[in-house]
Amino acid sequence: MSYQVLARKWRPRNFAEMVGQEHVLKALINALDNNRLHHAFLFAGTRGVGKTTIARILAKSMNCEKGVSSRPCSECSACVEIDSGRFVDLIEVDAASRTKVDDTRDLLDNVQYAPSRGRYKVYLIDEVHMLSAHSFNALLKTLEEPPPHVKFLLATTDPQKLPVTVLSRCLQFNLKRLSVSLIQEHLKHILEAEKIPQEPAAVTLIAIAADGSLRDALSVLDQAIAHGGGNLREADVRSMLGTIEQTHVRELLEAVANKDGKTLLKIIAKLDEMAPDYELVLDDIASVLQRLALVQAVPGMSSEFSDADSLQKLSSQLSAEEVQLYYQIALLGKRDMTLSPSPRSGFEMTLLRMLAFAPTSKKCSTSALPVSSSTQPSAHGIASDPKTSVPKLQERAAPSSKPAQAWQDPDWIGLVESLEVRGAALQLALNCAYQRREGNVLYMEIDTVHEHMATDQLVKRLEDSLTTYFGEPLKIRIQPASGDLETPAKSDARRQAERLKAAQAAIVVDPNVQELCKTFGTQVNPELVKPID
Repeated sequence: MSYQVLARKWRPRNFAEMVGQEHVLKALINALDNNRLHHAFLFAGTRGVGKTTIARILAKSMNCEKGVSSRPCSECSACVEIDSGRFVDLIEVDAASRTKVDDTRDLLDNVQYAPSRGRYKVYLIDEVHMLSAHSFNALLKTLEEPPPHVKFLLATTDPQKLPVTVLSRCLQFNLKRLSVSLIQEHLKHILEAEKIPQEPAAVTLIAIAADGSLRDALSVLDQAIAHGGGNLREADVRSMLGTIEQTHVRELLEAVANKDGKTLLKIIAKLDEMAPDYELVLDDIASVLQRLALVQAVPGMSSEFSDADSLQKLSSQLSAEEVQLYYQIALLGKRDMTLSPSPRSGFEMTLLRMLAFAPTSKKCSTSALPVSSSTQPSAHGIASDPKTSVPKLQERAAPSSKPAQAWQDPDWIGLVESLEVRGAALQLALNCAYQRREGNVLYMEIDTVHEHMATDQLVKRLEDSLTTYFGEPLKIRIQPASGDLETPAKSDARRQAERLKAAQAAIVVDPNVQELCKTFGTQVNPELVKPID
């Protein structure tokens, strides 16, 4: 008998064998057991999480000869034929290869006819988002008024591409990526059943590499078993995946912590002999830094990690600020890897960037990095011109340290642009008008139309921003008003309207536009004119 790959051999045949997706299974089981079956189901999720598997089990549950149930017998001819892919009333379609409207019409021509053998005629359309617009229109008519003997099971990895008219006619279930622990537990169960020797670290590596996809995990497991000659060993899996041992990651971070560039380059040269995937190495470095940040933030957290001893050692060598900085540099280094002359050079520059941007004092805060350094990282972790970056750091530090001076009513419209406030709190500030100050309280007015924006949370965020800016504790009192308030939002809207009006006037008098209008007998549509920023 020919070898059957693990992904097919261990494909679930009923809901009880499914791994994860409890939120979807619960709804389907209740619908089947209470005979409340919708005519169209849509299963959305990334690859390998169980979309078509659940659809086939659902088709088997609806057509089992012993009755509709969430526990099909798997013994009757209908169940056996569905499991083997031979059931005549289960029509499986790969929409990626049948996108034309004629294909869809041919498929749906037989919808009106009763099923040949089963209780229901089930259409399982995989990657349904690949259908053309005309195909969706043809499908939509059937989805609107389906015969009682027809059920549609749709699967997609990209539900955003489906027309809302189709989505509104389906019961939609979003399948989640599987956690590393779930995949790891299932792989161990399979290995024990297959009597394959295993190393726990190798199973963990495969579960992480699967990226939430159980099918990918089983495919990698098959490859790893073949690579190891029937055994599953950590060294073989690392060699196959291009990953490196955690000891090498720790050595790299220790060299960075010690500011030892010479040792760092020696370790990288040694790593290069193993031909690693440098993007995965940066992933490992970022993963260690993330765990390290948790250990520093939550005392006693290290006991939950297998590399607790090394984390404790690194925790004493790196400050919290350095950990956050190096984590950001690792992420950006991975993003820029494809732009580097070679993977190794990109990796080297990422690690050397950690050395170049390391704070000179581990006790300094991230908001006040040493201004004497020749180069500092910008907000995105990339080097910026010291002539521009250092003064910005000094300016931000100044407001909180300056003594309170004689108060002068601010230009609120100009002030809002200088405040460190974002999102909904910024919208609140833009729709307020400054009135006066009494003591440490600033009184403002807001149009009754926007009164709902003045929540306690947003007011507090605006208060904190003003306190930081003026260097003294300030409170805000916002009162609704129905008059014509001069707010930053209205000022900006008026400025935009004036720019638009000027742009419209300029386009009308433009000689080239006038010549075009004269030649083709047309006129300018002012609604299509936009000012150039």
